[in-house]
Amino acid sequence: MFKIGDVTIPNKVVLAPMAGVCNYAFRLTVKEFGAGLVCAEMISDKGIVNRNEKTMNMLYIDEDEMPMSLQIFGGEKETLIEAAQFVDEHTNASIIDINMGCPVPKITKCDAGARWLLDPNKIYEMVSAVVDNVNKPVTVKMRSGWDEDHIYAVDNARAVEAAGAAALGIHGRTRKQLYEGFADWEIIKQVKQAVKIPVIGNGDITSPEIAKQRLEESGVDAIMIGRAALGNPWMIYRTVKYLETGELLGEPTPKEKVDVCLLHMERLVKLKGEKAAIMEMRKHAAWYLKGLKGNGRVRNRINQIETKEAMENILFDYANELEIATFAS
Repeated sequence: MFKIGDVTIPNKVVLAPMAGVCNYAFRLTVKEFGAGLVCAEMISDKGIVNRNEKTMNMLYIDEDEMPMSLQIFGGEKETLIEAAQFVDEHTNASIIDINMGCPVPKITKCDAGARWLLDPNKIYEMVSAVVDNVNKPVTVKMRSGWDEDHIYAVDNARAVEAAGAAALGIHGRTRKQLYEGFADWEIIKQVKQAVKIPVIGNGDITSPEIAKQRLEESGVDAIMIGRAALGNPWMIYRTVKYLETGELLGEPTPKEKVDVCLLHMERLVKLKGEKAAIMEMRKHAAWYLKGLKGNGRVRNRINQIETKEAMENILFDYANELEIATFAS
């Protein structure tokens, strides 16, 4: 357990904010598997300020997700403040997070996301401006640096702390690395030692054992799991249990994977309507089925369908097929 401002986080496992993934349907599913904190996908400050319909729909939060963090991004102080004030006053988010790590060019060319990593002074200016204008705790998610020649993680973390942020999440890759190579946990450790606010470490947490090792080696207050949770909320549950009890639980059965995939789909249909939900569920279904025998054939079928009923039929048939094969072997 640790605190971000006045918000109590019940354990040391946090779901990372992943663009195009971390909507209500996914967050609530992961929350039910025990995540201490779930984070929403990044939302444009200008989208909020202009009341863009798609953006406003992204602000949907379920009470059962609490505590949860809503992430915004932007490159201009005025619109970032205005968006943060809207989140503060008109959503039930527990925490406002500022994106300082997104590496994609369409974000960085707007002087947002990872672009801030080159300028600790801008970080201080932008974060303090948001902190001064909202009541909810403000946090920052950043990367280790821009590239191997511009790693200002410690200076940037100190700027975040001095600006009044309540916690800091750090991914141990540079902007240049994107999601390639390996996360540098030595830099994460240096950041933890440099500041007094809670630090959440992120990068290459692919098993409960690695989560425990990284926590102990770096001294961070919590670990953040991203891609390893895609189609695999059991990773969250197994990690929480392992950290709390030392017990390493088994992997889910094919039927359990299919059941949770269908639950996720139901929530996504409720959120986005059937057609949009099924299009999005195609990638999620591929993640849920990863590692299961014959999943390539099933994925090909899923990528042709457009209805909830068709998805249910394919997944039920596949789960039964695997169950029969297990009994026969």
